[in-house]
Amino acid sequence: MGLYEARGNINKNLSDLVLRWQSTRSDWSDEVADRFEELYIEPLEMAVRTAVSSLDQAAQVLARVDRDCK
Repeated sequence: MGLYEARGNINKNLSDLVLRWQSTRSDWSDEVADRFEELYIEPLEMAVRTAVSSLDQAAQVLARVDRDCK
């Protein structure tokens, strides 16, 4: 699996998670749900976005290396 494919998979899975969480929140709306979102969902979302950004940077570096080695 290449970096772009991995990036696409990660983004799709994050989108799926966010949609499922939104669906869950429509039925689960209390302080525990708020805390769960604060402790788990929000940090995970930020970490995934950081990972995707890192994959983009790695892909750019690898593309430069590939061009330089030809």
